[in-house]
Amino acid sequence: MNKYLDIAPEVKAALEQGKPVVALESTIISHGMPYPKNVETALLVEDTIRKNGAVPATIAVIGGRLKAGLSHEEIEYLGKAGRDVAKASRRDLPALVARGADGATTVTTTMIIAHMAGIQVFATGGIGGVHRGAETTMDISADLEELAQTPVMVVCAGAKSILDLGLTLEYLETHGVPVIGYGTEELPAFYTRKSGFGVDYRVDSPEELAAMFRAQRDLGYKGGMLVTNPIPEEYAMDKAVIDAAIEQALKESVEQGVHGKETTPFLLARVVELTGGDSLESNIKLVLNNAAVAAQTACRLCK
Repeated sequence: MNKYLDIAPEVKAALEQGKPVVALESTIISHGMPYPKNVETALLVEDTIRKNGAVPATIAVIGGRLKAGLSHEEIEYLGKAGRDVAKASRRDLPALVARGADGATTVTTTMIIAHMAGIQVFATGGIGGVHRGAETTMDISADLEELAQTPVMVVCAGAKSILDLGLTLEYLETHGVPVIGYGTEELPAFYTRKSGFGVDYRVDSPEELAAMFRAQRDLGYKGGMLVTNPIPEEYAMDKAVIDAAIEQALKESVEQGVHGKETTPFLLARVVELTGGDSLESNIKLVLNNAAVAAQTACRLCK
């Protein structure tokens, strides 16, 4: 085991006994929602994992230690600290560890730490991707590179619709990452169920997902698998409304000179404001939906 890694007792026991475990990120706690909604949501997601037969392992960096599984007190701490906690991507882990600092893990770093701990399935909201205008800015999320090299299944509601979804799919194809639609042949766009872009394969059950991921591992592939699970119909947002909010947020981000790792938190927070909070509620519902699918799949993987 990595000397910087701490696995929570419940998570460690589950892994040793061959029981299902699902990883969860912590950026959604510190950077994705305001307090106390962020803590309430984090605990609700963990509860959803348990109700579907698996053990939750929320992941973060606390005091320079890589944590696979957080206590309620640690989740509360991250929620109250908010954006004072560093948003930690792959490049940040060495500095945070060396300095004994805190970090909220993105999709990238959650995958890294989950793999270190032996966790195969990870549930999140949406992945990062190729940002609009990336042909000139080169703004491409590290999430895509991590999917290409770390063997973890990531269950999400597609790529965030603030991104260039077509280029994101092209990038994943180039890197050999299978994009699976759960009950759909079309890539979900986070707040909405459809994007106009197709996925590689449609899968309709946790059993199929588990079989496909098991085959990928048995074939010796080094990368991960992206499972895109559409937001439930009743919580999906009107495409015209969300697109208008995104365009306005993008315009403001350029005017204010927002760039790099601050781009996504800025855009998502602004979209929440522009939609009167509707996008936040949709975000919560889709994360819970992903957690359920991830837990069910983790259970099948353990059989």
